[in-house]
Amino acid sequence: MVTKARANAEKGVYRNVEFRLGEIENLPVADRTADVIISNCVINLSPNKHRVFAESYRALKLGGRLAISDIVAFAELPEEIRQDMALFTGCIAGASLVTEMEEMLRTSGFQQIRVAPKDESKAFIRDWAPSKVITDYVVSATIEAIKPAT
Repeated sequence: MVTKARANAEKGVYRNVEFRLGEIENLPVADRTADVIISNCVINLSPNKHRVFAESYRALKLGGRLAISDIVAFAELPEEIRQDMALFTGCIAGASLVTEMEEMLRTSGFQQIRVAPKDESKAFIRDWAPSKVITDYVVSATIEAIKPAT
């Protein structure tokens, strides 16, 4: 994916981007170097989401922002769903409750936290696990937060 991203940046003549291979819990960047951290459906795959947000906070410049899209839970996931490895790798079983997500961001130091569920996402999430009623529990959300400027 990094190779493809670099090729796309070159093709589009984008000079203000950089791609690095690393782990989301241990970002390969120095403290306070990133203006924005973006992610699309990755954080729910991490077993240590607190660490992900702490690392994001560390890597962001003062006033930097987090702008991600991920699957969140709006109701407690049944154990049968949480333990289903296919649903975990399918970005469902690892979803955190919205309130837990907000608390992880807050305890990491972020402010202006906004978790905005996208109800229209249920239409396509439904197809990810046709034998389960997962739309009773999860939805895609836009998650935004700011590292204070001071």
